[in-house]
Amino acid sequence: MNTNPIGQALPRREDHRFLVGRGRYTDDLVLPHQTYGFFLRSPYAHARIQRLDTSEAREAPGVRLVLTGADFRAFGGLPCGWLIHSADNSPMKEPRHPILADGVLRHVGEPYALVVADTLAQAKAAAALIVLEAEELPAVADTAHASTHGTAVHPEAPDNVCYRWEVGDEAATTRAFEQAAHVTRLAFRNNRLIPNAIEPRAANASHNPADDHTTLYVANQNPHLERLLMCAFVLGIPEHKLRVIAPDVGGGFGSKIFLYSEETALVHASRQIGRPVKWTAERSESFLSDAHGRDHVTEAELALDAQGQFTGLRVRTTANLGAYLSTFASCVPTILYATLLAGQYRTPAIHAEVTAVFTHTAPVDAYRGAGRPEATYVVERLVETAARELGMDPVELRRRNFIRQFPYATPVGLTYDVGDYDATLNGVLELADLAGYPARKAVSEARGLKRGIGYSCYIEACGLAPSHLAGQLGARAGLFESALVRVHPTGKVSVFTGSHSHGQGHETSFAQLVAGRLGIPVEDVDIVHGDTGRIPFGMGTYGSRSLAVGGSAIVKALDKVLNKARRIAAYLLDCAPEQVQFENGLFRHGERQRRFTDIALAAYVPHHYPLGELEPGLEELAFYDPANFTFPAGSHVCEVEIDPRTGHVKVDRFSAVDDFGTVMNPLIVEGQVQGGVAQGIGQALLEHGVYDPDSGQLLTGSYMDYALPRADDIPDIAVHTLPGTPCPHNPIGAKGCGEAGTIGAPAAVINAICDALGVKEMPMPATPFQVWQVLQEIDP
Repeated sequence: MNTNPIGQALPRREDHRFLVGRGRYTDDLVLPHQTYGFFLRSPYAHARIQRLDTSEAREAPGVRLVLTGADFRAFGGLPCGWLIHSADNSPMKEPRHPILADGVLRHVGEPYALVVADTLAQAKAAAALIVLEAEELPAVADTAHASTHGTAVHPEAPDNVCYRWEVGDEAATTRAFEQAAHVTRLAFRNNRLIPNAIEPRAANASHNPADDHTTLYVANQNPHLERLLMCAFVLGIPEHKLRVIAPDVGGGFGSKIFLYSEETALVHASRQIGRPVKWTAERSESFLSDAHGRDHVTEAELALDAQGQFTGLRVRTTANLGAYLSTFASCVPTILYATLLAGQYRTPAIHAEVTAVFTHTAPVDAYRGAGRPEATYVVERLVETAARELGMDPVELRRRNFIRQFPYATPVGLTYDVGDYDATLNGVLELADLAGYPARKAVSEARGLKRGIGYSCYIEACGLAPSHLAGQLGARAGLFESALVRVHPTGKVSVFTGSHSHGQGHETSFAQLVAGRLGIPVEDVDIVHGDTGRIPFGMGTYGSRSLAVGGSAIVKALDKVLNKARRIAAYLLDCAPEQVQFENGLFRHGERQRRFTDIALAAYVPHHYPLGELEPGLEELAFYDPANFTFPAGSHVCEVEIDPRTGHVKVDRFSAVDDFGTVMNPLIVEGQVQGGVAQGIGQALLEHGVYDPDSGQLLTGSYMDYALPRADDIPDIAVHTLPGTPCPHNPIGAKGCGEAGTIGAPAAVINAICDALGVKEMPMPATPFQVWQVLQEIDP
């Protein structure tokens, strides 16, 4: 019987407190002398403030403080964490991102005033007394025409271009197209997405004048980075004077990585009045002010020879950054997008150009997948379309071009370490019952429905690393992770991880890792995260880095613990440390043995201890900086049914087979893939953040206009994870699984729709009206 918890499908132990209503979210915190903040937000996409009168609001009942942009002029703007250089080596344009708008309003929803009062109702009532007079100015909201619109979002970028970046060999790619036997061309838009976590953003800042310390409770994915950026680059607070705590977080999907205006303003406000200031976003605020995702306009071409071998790929993308550079916005359409355009294929020549533009819209930054869904969509739509243009089986065309020799240096800067793309494709074809597809198609046709099948073979880069390479690419932060393992005298263990959980199940999977390594029950392991006052400096959670990077840091700390424990055991067993064997929680030498709990107690009660050789205690700290990205990969198959009378698309079947390397908990992995696929289906069929191109008003500012997938939009998703190819450069062998479903699903769904309709292109989202319009063009 296998008692090692590593690899076991254990239920998530954190779920119980959530299911019974005992979760502790930021909005649950009500502190002594609590006050409440309310932000006034711009009703204009672009306007010059002519008068901002707060006098009546300051005198309103219960009001403690009113802040405007003028109160923050002495502070720095919100920073961007990644410097991108244009192809001519000039640095990107970095206009100041004010905490509160000062002088000019640059997108609908931008905060321009903060009212703090004893109650939220009083804050709202006082805010209604503030007089804003502004001269409305022309706005640019359309991604494709931002650089030629003639209206500048910032004077530093008169053509609205932040940077023009490129990667790959342009000359070799040009030659490949000149010699090509066939060229497939597509133009499409990767639609703007608006994050919608169950818990909206929230913050509660509490300053203690007695010791000049401030505590910020915030729904954030990386508390240490939040503290660093806010202290060092904006407010100038000494880091040791600010403690950031991220309690339970109800979903993030990337939107809670960033440093936002609201929590920064709240910290300053609390320091001004010496009382806690709390703010929880209303859903309408979230639509307007949370960083959005995607929004690319792309033209792409794939060159093939007469045998169907890929010879060249050329991509030109315009990426919308919104009105300001969000924390990691600049690296998403470059380092995280264009460097993945090789996909799973050995295309010898690739060249990509990315033009990043400012518009009068909410900032755009990382959203689940962050660049990799956009890259996969480009590659997999081209491959599927090329196969159909050539009359080939899309599966065969992919097989013909798979990378099979590793390591493989792509033409766009990455080196894939290991993979087996045939295995995942073979697996998904079996899981999807490809052999039964013709019969299912015949049944659909008999019912007057159109049925189609679509494929998607994705690869992603996770666990962003290593720090020195990231620094060369423009990162302004390290990409390591930390872990402190504290063994208590009774043998119980507390792990303090710099990683952070907002729904991924870390409290279970990290405990499995520790318990498996130490040979102790999972219940004896406590995982502590999300508090800069208790955790060594850590980088948080994003980019599916938790197990591959955070878990590897834990393993390094565990190795140190076991090394010391082995030396203590050797003293107690009267042998040399190298003679001690450790397995299943027991230290052995010959017939003699000591339990892990015995060694833990001996470490803290050193009556029989190698004095002078070892210090008492059993606690170790480790940092892990990866040697490379990890490269999860997989294959997805989608089948759709379309009603030609209404244009309604039903995702009837969806199958996913993935290679995530070593899997810690299959149950958690399956849930991650299913959740990701649901978000990918949402992008493909329903979700679209739309701004009016003339006024810059957000037209999809509520659930009346922005459609999220519901239960009946999602099929029973078949998921299988292969034993796969473990990552060779981290001690666990893990690759990451959190974003895979979101990356592979959109292309699979749209490919299936194009197959069903027999068309080359289908804009996302493929809403019933959009599909119906295409049907009318086919058969008016």
